[in-house]
Amino acid sequence: MEAASVVFSLGGLRITSTVVTTWGILLAFGLSCWLATRRLSVDNPGLVQTALEGVVQSIEAAIEGVLPGRAGLLLPFVGTLWLFVAVANLTGIVPGLHAPTGNLSTTAALACLVFVSVHWFGIRSEGPKNYLRHYLVPSPILLPFHLLGEFSRTVALAMRLFGNIMSLEMAALLVLLVAGLLVPVPVLMLHIVEALVQAYIFGTLALIYIAGGMQSHAAAEHSEAPSSNDTKGSTP
Repeated sequence: MEAASVVFSLGGLRITSTVVTTWGILLAFGLSCWLATRRLSVDNPGLVQTALEGVVQSIEAAIEGVLPGRAGLLLPFVGTLWLFVAVANLTGIVPGLHAPTGNLSTTAALACLVFVSVHWFGIRSEGPKNYLRHYLVPSPILLPFHLLGEFSRTVALAMRLFGNIMSLEMAALLVLLVAGLLVPVPVLMLHIVEALVQAYIFGTLALIYIAGGMQSHAAAEHSEAPSSNDTKGSTP
């Protein structure tokens, strides 16, 4: 896949086409939300409001299934992440544009956001002491492995989305080059389905990681319980 071209520069900072496309997506999100929420109605909701409520309720139900009672807290972040990744993945079907998520810098930034959010929500839910304590359970010797796991899953999250979207665009391009315009519709449908699936996987993994951070104290207590029971059982 070709490198993102530089569109313009701000001082010494080069703004690439990937950044411009990402800005365009964010601007479209902002304008769409503003237009869609200007005339909300409880008694007579329109077609757009009904569709948006269905999307929000679906995301809320997915969060509720993983973390019951915490959907209101996580909906703004997880819902925005899901929708942004889905739209960013689908940008690749627009002629002349490439999906921002087909660039490693974008997926790395998203993975870093997930990394920070895991600790933010974990500390907010469990408190700093209880949250950081789970890194020392069941033994402080495992601290380096816990840290390595945090790093490796963040890298894997970025590489998985980047690799899948990049390969999806390359496969679609190769098929079009070989078959011409004879199979545009099947390729387009495959691209849409795969883009939505990858967005769902990314958002679900982020939700699971956040849920693990928010339940770290309970998991630490659960892991300590068997060891304490074994100690009591071995006492004469």
